[in-house]
Amino acid sequence: MRINRTHSLSVSRQAELLNISRGSVYYLPKPTSERDLALMNAIDKLHLDFPFMGSRQLRRALRAQGYAVGRLHVRSLMRKMGISALAPQPGTSQRNPQHKVFAYLLRKLPINRSNQVWALDTTYIRMAKGFVYLTAVVDVYSRRILAHRVAITLEAIHAVEALAEAYVRFGKPAIVNTDQGSQFTAQEFVDAVLSNGVQLSMDGRGAWRDNVFVERIWRSVKYERVYLRAYQSVSAARADIAEYIDWYNGERGHSSLDDQTPNQVWLAGLPSLKAAA
Repeated sequence: MRINRTHSLSVSRQAELLNISRGSVYYLPKPTSERDLALMNAIDKLHLDFPFMGSRQLRRALRAQGYAVGRLHVRSLMRKMGISALAPQPGTSQRNPQHKVFAYLLRKLPINRSNQVWALDTTYIRMAKGFVYLTAVVDVYSRRILAHRVAITLEAIHAVEALAEAYVRFGKPAIVNTDQGSQFTAQEFVDAVLSNGVQLSMDGRGAWRDNVFVERIWRSVKYERVYLRAYQSVSAARADIAEYIDWYNGERGHSSLDDQTPNQVWLAGLPSLKAAA
């Protein structure tokens, strides 16, 4: 449940009924400065092109572009954007001891049908002024984007809502795979997976092998649509990204799918159709 600031009940009374801190309810995040927005946009492009770069390398690259910025500030902006370096070696990331992290279940697992494994991930989307987050549910076998949410905060509820929509429209997979982002380790999201009889798998923190296909999808979304736009509002971003995803699923062929579209591969890969073939 979330606070409704337009409800007839006062905010403090809603907080009391929901058993949450009134201080957290009244807190409003500090607006992001124009300088930080420019830095975040530059970091976003660098991260897409060089996903192995950590805060130290990004600082060097940003300075080469004329941005005077320190490593700690780069690291802070990366956290705000929900990104981290994809390291090509294991054991380089620290797990958050306050959250349970689930084992990675996809190693050596043959993925040979639709609705076998879904992946969820979140990425930063720039606007003319400000930014939003895009969370998507992707069928790993077909690369079809099954559901998505565009939101102004990096909260578990948006991932939960996208997953719930995918359940209703497409049934349930055997496994849901995510990274170790806070929106996916939150109990609210964990419950949304496990309570539906679905296994939860999590990537090794920063493991490049686990993230590479989702990173390719984000690259397509951004270079083929987002970077060509200057969204003036969240609603404009939502509408345009939804239009792109419809085109991506239904019309964009992929070389990795023998030039078929995600929709074609997803339909042909359903267990009932594969059994009949």
